[in-house]
Amino acid sequence: MSDLAISEVTPITRRSTIESKQQSAGKILIIDDEAAIRESLETLLQLEGYAVEIAETGLDGLAHIGQRAYDVVLLDLSLPDKNGMDVLAEIRLQYPQQAVIMITAYGTVENAVRAMQSGATNFIQKPWDNEKLLADVRAAVARQKAEEENIQLKRAMKQRYNFEHIVGKSEPMLKIFDLVAQVAPSRSTVLLQGESGTGKELIAKAIHLNSTRRDRPFVPVNSGSTPADLLESTLFGHVKGAFTSAITSKKGLFEVADRGSLFLDEIGTMSMDTQAKILRVLQDRRFMHLGGTQEIQADVRVIAATNVDLRQMVKEGKFREDLFYRLNVISIDLPPLRQRKEDIPLLVHHFLQKYSEENERPTRRLSIDALRVLVGYSWPGNVRELENTIERAVVLSSGVDIGVELLPNHIVGRGNVLPAINTSPGASLFTIVEDCERQIIIDMLEQCGWNQTEAAERFHVPLSTLNQKIKRLAIEIKKKNGHREVA
Repeated sequence: MSDLAISEVTPITRRSTIESKQQSAGKILIIDDEAAIRESLETLLQLEGYAVEIAETGLDGLAHIGQRAYDVVLLDLSLPDKNGMDVLAEIRLQYPQQAVIMITAYGTVENAVRAMQSGATNFIQKPWDNEKLLADVRAAVARQKAEEENIQLKRAMKQRYNFEHIVGKSEPMLKIFDLVAQVAPSRSTVLLQGESGTGKELIAKAIHLNSTRRDRPFVPVNSGSTPADLLESTLFGHVKGAFTSAITSKKGLFEVADRGSLFLDEIGTMSMDTQAKILRVLQDRRFMHLGGTQEIQADVRVIAATNVDLRQMVKEGKFREDLFYRLNVISIDLPPLRQRKEDIPLLVHHFLQKYSEENERPTRRLSIDALRVLVGYSWPGNVRELENTIERAVVLSSGVDIGVELLPNHIVGRGNVLPAINTSPGASLFTIVEDCERQIIIDMLEQCGWNQTEAAERFHVPLSTLNQKIKRLAIEIKKKNGHREVA
């Protein structure tokens, strides 16, 4: 590159220099291995009032970015230790909001397109035009400052409100924080929609904790995991003798949640009869115990959640249209993790700290290669699957650093995830198939956080069928307290 012409710094008037310095100066990092290029850029930018720092290699540049924030990074495509595109990829992986302008002597259209597709803010070819370069830097700094101010504003809002255990700085999550802050003070019913594992219960808790009901109970009920014949009794309570096993009267969850919030998860699994009774509570704010005759006032805010398309269920006659519109007063759609991958590094850091502490170990670190694998994975089980993956890696790790080797095969893509076939002389076809079936079920349960209802849905089998297989195969079910028991 030394034989290429380098732009000379053109004279800059005192007036323009003073005006530039009166504006908010930005911090610029130059990553380039050529001293002449670095000096030329540094002089040009400092005359414009920017604070400039220098890095001669890709690794040095990444270390700088890890230590402090920059408004713009000027990155050379050709570096002695790492390809500039690889450095750009690592910046995007760890600091997705960072503005990066690529500078190269090999400025073909193909390189420009590759850089922009990889997340570069702009692309400049050597030798550059000073005015154009400065204009591009000014625009990048202005855009970066505006985005940072917006993020800081929303972070301040997040800190002001109670978003316990909700991790995210991506645009979709910041919009959800806005919505939660807006709807929480109201009495309106909220419908949370999203795939399993996206954190619907956490959002429901955030709505409750930021409402005027925060000092009253938040009562969750999973409609999908409660047998249909017990769900109505669970929700509305019953009087003594209402049915065979009703030897005493019992309050329902609508009473337990009095003046608080009731979270109805997987509401799409409710029977049509139960849906009708829920509709009446929402309309009249009254209900009766099963077998009772006295109406009870229900001062309860209902927050419902579903991982299925309720509109489609309405069309198919499987969900009441009137109930759907009662629930859908305010709708919040939770994005799957694959649509907010910039949150993955934050979530990984959060779970590493959580499970290192829970297991009384020094805080674990994830390697760049392992993080790249996690960011590239599609996460069908969403945040719950990521959490289980990090917990597993922390438990299995023998040192502080966690590499790719501690990630599950199906995430890394290391061939077959089935157990090794038992080829011992006594192994029968039945034994081999049984071993494979056991491992497949265990893998799915781990992905679903040992939630059998969710696992059954993803296997597309009835819950009773899955439970029978779990018992037949003597699979130990992991409970929330961390213990295991044979089903």
